[in-house]
Amino acid sequence: MTSPTRETILRSLRTQGHCTVKELADVVGISPVSVRHHLTQLQAEGLVTTKEVRHGVGRPHHAFSLTDEGIELFPTRYFQLTNRLLDEIKYEMSPERVKSLFSRMASTIADDFIGSYEHLPMEERLPKLMAMLSNEGFDAEYELQGDQVIIRLLSCPYLQLVQHHPEVNFIDQELIAKTLSLPFERVNCLTDGDTHCSFVVHLPEGELAE
Repeated sequence: MTSPTRETILRSLRTQGHCTVKELADVVGISPVSVRHHLTQLQAEGLVTTKEVRHGVGRPHHAFSLTDEGIELFPTRYFQLTNRLLDEIKYEMSPERVKSLFSRMASTIADDFIGSYEHLPMEERLPKLMAMLSNEGFDAEYELQGDQVIIRLLSCPYLQLVQHHPEVNFIDQELIAKTLSLPFERVNCLTDGDTHCSFVVHLPEGELAE
């Protein structure tokens, strides 16, 4: 949110659910033309979407609403709820069962992606792994270094949770393990104060085409 006008538009959409240009112009106190300008920018940033709404005869009008990305701009209580749920799970389960639970969850996520590329060569599988990690909220990249692949996670969607529940750290490791089926080791971790998480994947000889 970079300006009071944009913030007011976004907050109005969050409160009302759907708004027309005229409704937003009335709330913000600017012309409909200016509202359309701001909405165009917000749509380009993926924060706002629109749909046609018909009311009987006559021309349809456009109703604007927040996208999932737009909703995420506002504080939520998801962390508190998730944190409490994990506290209850850990109270009811042994550490081994908790670890197994996160491992199964990561395997389920990976299974949704693996079917389409498990038979691809490594040079094609790695970009797809990065796409999967990014889809799960990790800002991921990789670099080839001889017979190794360095995978870096520049951000972690679970970082706040990991501070209270280290078991959550199993998710990214299991995603990499399930997808590549190769030995690897974590060498950096955001929770240790590093600037990113990184993993070294050891490739079999001749795994990557020259």
